[in-house]
Amino acid sequence: MELSGDVSSGLGRAHVFMAQPHYQEQFRALLGKTAWPGTLNVTVTGTDLVNYIALRKKSGIDTLDAAMEDRNAANDVMVGAFEAHRIRGFLRDGVSFGGATAFKAQFKTESGVIPCALLIPDLTRHIDVVEVIAGACLREKFNLEDGAIVRIHLD
Repeated sequence: MELSGDVSSGLGRAHVFMAQPHYQEQFRALLGKTAWPGTLNVTVTGTDLVNYIALRKKSGIDTLDAAMEDRNAANDVMVGAFEAHRIRGFLRDGVSFGGATAFKAQFKTESGVIPCALLIPDLTRHIDVVEVIAGACLREKFNLEDGAIVRIHLD
């Protein structure tokens, strides 16, 4: 499955979570290296959004309303082939850091390809925004600005 969408700016808070050693150990196991401490946000629409919602549902995040339920049923079968990797949350100094689900993928632009993971936090405000992690800052590596069209191919 491949998702495509537009690069978009986030809230600028992911680095607080992404830099945590507990998460980085798990990202190293997933990606084969530590992840750059931040995420790239990719806004998806149409069929890409339907496919992404099926991945969210597989990760245990129910974002469906009744109108989307029937449309998404076929996608539930398709996403069954993709392995969901659990990123465990933790407590540090009385502060709770939530868990997430990750799916290994390849990040693709006209400039190249890099291994990555699609990250679905257990607690998120996003419904139509895919968060991508990789060993490098994707914005810098591929000189991406908001509105650039990118593709994420799930492994």
